[in-house]
Amino acid sequence: MMKVMVAIDESDGSFYALKWALDNLFTTMDTDGVDSSQENESMVLLVHVQPKFHNYVYPVPVGPGGAVFYPAPVVAESVQKAQEERSASILSRALQMCKDKQVKSESIILNGDPREMICQAAEQMHVNLLIMGSRGLGMLKRTFLGSVSDYCAHHAKTPILIVKPPEEHNKKH
Repeated sequence: MMKVMVAIDESDGSFYALKWALDNLFTTMDTDGVDSSQENESMVLLVHVQPKFHNYVYPVPVGPGGAVFYPAPVVAESVQKAQEERSASILSRALQMCKDKQVKSESIILNGDPREMICQAAEQMHVNLLIMGSRGLGMLKRTFLGSVSDYCAHHAKTPILIVKPPEEHNKKH
């Protein structure tokens, strides 16, 4: 069984990488219509990483020179819920793409630094191949902003394939 992990976020690049993987690495049902749901079936593991949510403490003045610090739980819950809904929406779209191509898939949502979490997940889940999209950052932007795919290319302990979108795709965005 081949297990391929595709890192998914809201970017067009990650969905292009998933589409490329589905089109090029997986075969659909046999021509006679027999489903290949056997032990040797390949699958896609979709991984999405939410940045860690930090519940900040807000100062509230209570007279001259004094302040009370308290977390705003309503704000924290609202932000966390929105983040979870966004993640669910992203993965729902990716899972539907797999279903349309009749490719077995599972999804997982992780919390933390995407660079580290993707590398750890690929290793812990014993995937055969990690596939990531590329946003096409230039060298200067990549140096200052960092690149998840660049980091994973240097630190992942599993084979990695970085799928670059075609030139006309980059020019649109």
